Amino acid sequence: MIARTIIAIVAAIAVAILVIRNAAVFALADTKPADAVQYWSRHPVAEISAAMTEIARSARNRRPVSSSIFAAMADAAAKEPLAPEPYLVRGVQAELAGDGELAQRAFEAAQWRDPRSLSAAYFLADRYFKTGDVHHGLREIAALARLSPNGPQTVAPYLGAYAKDPANWGALRALFRSNPDLADPALTGLASKLDTVPAVLALADPRQQPSESHWLEPLLSTLTQSGRYSDAYSIWLRTTHAAPGELLHDSAFADHFSPPPFNWSLTSSTVGLAERQPGARLHVIFYGQEDGFLASQLLLLPPGAYQLSLQLLGDPARAHVLSWSVWCDKAANPIASATVDSFAARPLKFQVPAGCGAQWLRLAGASSDISQQTDVTIANLKLQKQAPDA
Repeated sequence: MIARTIIAIVAAIAVAILVIRNAAVFALADTKPADAVQYWSRHPVAEISAAMTEIARSARNRRPVSSSIFAAMADAAAKEPLAPEPYLVRGVQAELAGDGELAQRAFEAAQWRDPRSLSAAYFLADRYFKTGDVHHGLREIAALARLSPNGPQTVAPYLGAYAKDPANWGALRALFRSNPDLADPALTGLASKLDTVPAVLALADPRQQPSESHWLEPLLSTLTQSGRYSDAYSIWLRTTHAAPGELLHDSAFADHFSPPPFNWSLTSSTVGLAERQPGARLHVIFYGQEDGFLASQLLLLPPGAYQLSLQLLGDPARAHVLSWSVWCDKAANPIASATVDSFAARPLKFQVPAGCGAQWLRLAGASSDISQQTDVTIANLKLQKQAPDA
């Protein structure tokens, strides 16, 4: 009886030690693989963790992986047949050896063991795209988007390479229909490069409102920075339903929805605040501590003479620190400028020269040694074309 009790106690202690060692290995494997190995060197989790760490270290140092590391992974696979990591390593080995079919089978085996494995989804996506299987490749990209932190933003660059080919647009449309959360970040990424602008226009949902289209502003910026002003303006018109042929859009400061650059870009920063107010007014507060632009809009004025006029409301005493100016896009200096207080006596007249394909109309504040806040309201802003001799 006593002997059986002693055996039971010893067995219980052994099981407790085993449980403690096992828990320690799982706790340390991800963050301290070397310590996990010290607790239980032949535990499959410890072997996998240590081996994956060594593989990563070898890749970082651009040196081959020791055969003993692969042996450890093989040993871990035999002990832990449901672990995905040994199959990932086996797939990478096969890929490096030029055996694509074996690599794909290994990656699929890893994904079967862990459907949430980011590495398996990544390697399978790469494998499918290499073999021309765009449909399954995009499926794995969608899996990466679901599994990764900030997934849609993470996978957007991968989609760019495939969006360049119109033959892939059908598959991408299907991807966006089944994964609507992926569409806008992906299109935003594509909109930042000139060669994928056509893909954005082809893949975007035409029913989407401008306020919902985060890709529209970067696309317009990409086109205007490349000097394709007419293309950018045509897209802006089509997506915003603004009236064509305006010299200046939203002179009444009432359009809160159409995006820049062909609508107002209003500042709220350390420079100051510019905000729309009811009654066709622009309320401006300039803090006076640093120079900067408070409002701007890109115009497409043909060469010729123009006049800008406005009404200044409130105390004009400090309005001389604010000025309106007109700049040819990418020019170092304005073609015309005038302080806001001077508009009470005369409008700003200026000439758009030939070769000035687009112009910025900007409201700026100029700081001084003694900073002082300026608070004004601008109304009745008008831009008119003038006769050559006006």
